[in-house]
Amino acid sequence: MISTKDDVTLSAAATAAVPRPISDHGAIGNLRTLALVARDGTIDFLCWPNLDSPSIFAALLDAEKGGAFEISPQIPDARRLQLYIPESNVLTTRWLGRGQSAQITDLMPLPDAAGGSLSLVRRIEVTSGEVAFSLRCWPRFDYARTTPKLTVGDGEVVFEAGGLTLRLAASLQFMEDGDGVAATFTLSAGDRMDVILDGNEGDVPDSDAVTDLIHATTDYWQAWARKSTYRGRWRSAVTRSALALKLLTSQEYGSIAAAGTFGLPEAPGGERNWDYRATWIRDASFTIYALMRLGYQDEANAFSHWLTDRTERSDDGRMHIMYGLDGRRTPNETNLPHLSGYGGATPVRIGNDATGQVQLDIYGELLDSVYISNKYGEAISHRNWSGVREVVDRVCDIWNEPDAGIWEMRSEPTHQLHSRLMCWVAVDRAIRLAQKRSLAAPFGRWVETRNAINEDIWQNFWNDELGRFAHTRGGDDLDASMLMMPLVRFISATDPAWLSTLEAIGEELAEDCLVMRYRRDDGLDGDEGFFAACSFWYVECLARAGRLDEASIRMEKLLLFGNHLQLYAEEFDSRGEFLGNFPQAFTHLALISAAFYLDGALDGRFSQWRP
Repeated sequence: MISTKDDVTLSAAATAAVPRPISDHGAIGNLRTLALVARDGTIDFLCWPNLDSPSIFAALLDAEKGGAFEISPQIPDARRLQLYIPESNVLTTRWLGRGQSAQITDLMPLPDAAGGSLSLVRRIEVTSGEVAFSLRCWPRFDYARTTPKLTVGDGEVVFEAGGLTLRLAASLQFMEDGDGVAATFTLSAGDRMDVILDGNEGDVPDSDAVTDLIHATTDYWQAWARKSTYRGRWRSAVTRSALALKLLTSQEYGSIAAAGTFGLPEAPGGERNWDYRATWIRDASFTIYALMRLGYQDEANAFSHWLTDRTERSDDGRMHIMYGLDGRRTPNETNLPHLSGYGGATPVRIGNDATGQVQLDIYGELLDSVYISNKYGEAISHRNWSGVREVVDRVCDIWNEPDAGIWEMRSEPTHQLHSRLMCWVAVDRAIRLAQKRSLAAPFGRWVETRNAINEDIWQNFWNDELGRFAHTRGGDDLDASMLMMPLVRFISATDPAWLSTLEAIGEELAEDCLVMRYRRDDGLDGDEGFFAACSFWYVECLARAGRLDEASIRMEKLLLFGNHLQLYAEEFDSRGEFLGNFPQAFTHLALISAAFYLDGALDGRFSQWRP
């Protein structure tokens, strides 16, 4: 069973800053787009028709201008609960009062199950007593830059602007309410009402058809969840993480978005507000590992094909750090100054200027994913291998250059250990793959380069005075990305040189179970929070170092930081409240990896060198 929790008590500052905290949401989707549903019954984030399309609801980023779809039962002092139908992405929000109770079931049927149409279904039910409801729907098209024209009919409303049409349908008398519509109604125990938002294509499904859609959608997700081969500890959290990753997957392209949202801040009220509705090459190897470890070979193969297609289309081996879900280059940033931002964090941005950065680490993640896909999945084609060879040859040319690094620093490029490490991974995995598949390759040059990178790391990033590695060449600084060193098998997880580095990371970057990426100037105003993925990496490193008791308690603590649905954002503040875009693939990937390794280590199945 998927666990639930009661409402989390937030600080006065947090509740005053935003009407609905990030953590107060569940996510639903249809493998094309994703909606966030708050525990007060409001859908306050939805891009339509695709995840990277302009938003139609964005009240999460501006409660006055963003647009929202609100349904509110009038139950005094109601206790609000939210849960997924077990092992699915069908969400139920419940209100429990004294003598009154109601619930809303929210889902987005897969287009195949809905006859090819795109829709959002909200089934309202009263489970005891008599309950009055209020409904308000006020979409704002094109990132809240356009207020659609509305036409109110019998039991439906049509919103139109800029070639986009939406239809809201229910057995209700809708009334114009400002630039949206509203309705009030009362239901008694056993009554139910369906409210449908779609693209105004075909007939509105009746109650029986909606019931069929709910069953079909639930059955799809549960059948997919049952394919998981994971049976270890923390299975509930691992399953929810897998379902979150699937929500971020494009059925059409096989790519996986980094997160479901744009503009949610990494620091309260600051400028660290990015658009994560794209696929990062950085996430590639983590994604392939996670999918294969859980038995999702089809998804791993689809994503691997998407990745290798990018190598085929590269310019002499040059790769972008991120791509649109369809494989095109991510657009540069555009500010949305009309939006006030989550908690006043501005500017709200769409697009991402980091797409033009040089980040050398992406080649390691790319080649690691290609290697794993070939080791456990389909053999690479000759055409794909030709593209991979171009990429590896480029790494051999540029590995010793400075770059922006994994965290996309907006300051001057520097020589960074993680980037150097992942260049080593790129060449190492290419050599291994070529040997395993007997593929043609310039082995002499590649082996020479791999050795040169190894020597450079030990000569220029090992600080002999401090007795540990440093993140920048000749420096003394630490960075949580250094936790990847044993995870990519560059160094033994029990090597004294690594253990001293791990100890330093724990002392300088960790506070209890939470880990920061770094403590240095990154060219942006304000301080960011604790990075969730790094916190799970630290757990895995402890486990690989044999510190199983410490790893276990930190894992348990981190799982408590998930929200009531076991979903995670990108970062935490000092109180464990969510920061950054949501739900965040990187975090859920790191959770799966930590759980998988720690569970095996506790059972004595894994050696430190197991990938």
